[in-house]
Amino acid sequence: MTSKRIVITGATGFLGNHVVRKLTAQGHTIIAVSRRGTPVEGAAEVVTGDVTSREQMEAVLQGADVYIHGAGLVSFEPEDAPLLYKVHVVGTEVALAAAKAVGVKRVVYISTSGTVALSETSQMMDETSPTPRQLIQKWAYYRTKLYAEEHALAQNEDGFEVVALNPSLLLGPGDVKGESVKSVRMFLDGEIPASPPGGISFVDVRDAANAVVDALDKGEGGQRYLLAGGNMPFSAFYQRLAQVTDREPPSFRAPTMTKRFFEFLPGLGKDGVGFGFNVDRVGLLQACHYWYCDDSKARGVLGFKTRDPNTTLRDTCADILWAGGSRFAPPERVGT
Repeated sequence: MTSKRIVITGATGFLGNHVVRKLTAQGHTIIAVSRRGTPVEGAAEVVTGDVTSREQMEAVLQGADVYIHGAGLVSFEPEDAPLLYKVHVVGTEVALAAAKAVGVKRVVYISTSGTVALSETSQMMDETSPTPRQLIQKWAYYRTKLYAEEHALAQNEDGFEVVALNPSLLLGPGDVKGESVKSVRMFLDGEIPASPPGGISFVDVRDAANAVVDALDKGEGGQRYLLAGGNMPFSAFYQRLAQVTDREPPSFRAPTMTKRFFEFLPGLGKDGVGFGFNVDRVGLLQACHYWYCDDSKARGVLGFKTRDPNTTLRDTCADILWAGGSRFAPPERVGT
């Protein structure tokens, strides 16, 4: 395998950290771009830079074989909508323009399954499914990620290939206090009295990182590839968590009318739903939807493979408990 010079943004994030370590282990030279210059384990160099600065991005992208655009911000607070637009949309426009200007030949854009795999029913979505714009418009995070993804794929042309990867919820070790593993952390802290009525899709961060590595050479430009390791109702998700931790699952499943209830009373639950739920209204509303996605395309084209979902859940729980990310002390065993 030929060693590549790879520039990556978002290297300090949950997925980015795993990607950098895998690429470094393969002998690639990794240049990590961080807005604050935060150290990145495994990177040959960390450059302080902002994806919204054309000048800074052109400077760091000089001589790169591949650019991995993983810069992003996860927030569902309405007041963060302008910042989400700046980071996701403006940042993508500027960074890809800079990459094209300096002669980068391939871009791997990290999107989210939520730009297509989102529904009010339990149907399985794939890359050809209609974009659920009406649902996506509710949340600035998914709205801006969709705009950014559409722009990124539209830049694909001869000599400038853009491949988008769309992972579902990232779980696994390495994000103890982050937003991605919040649903697991809340379960461990006893903050899920009832299973939400929707369905979850998740993928092990280590498997998603492998897909990013494979996308350096595989994948058709202008195409996106969904990445998922498990699709299941939230009730089954929490049953599995109970199985691997020897804890009790939620005692009941919230009714399907929960979504309509909170939509009808928009002022309720802005600072916490109550009734035993330590979660805000937005989080519960999202959990009333279905996020199922079919990753057959990634398996066929990228050679994408996933580990058993219970392995991912067991490793996520062990990581949180051993690192002190939960209120509870680590159990003697986690799903052995």
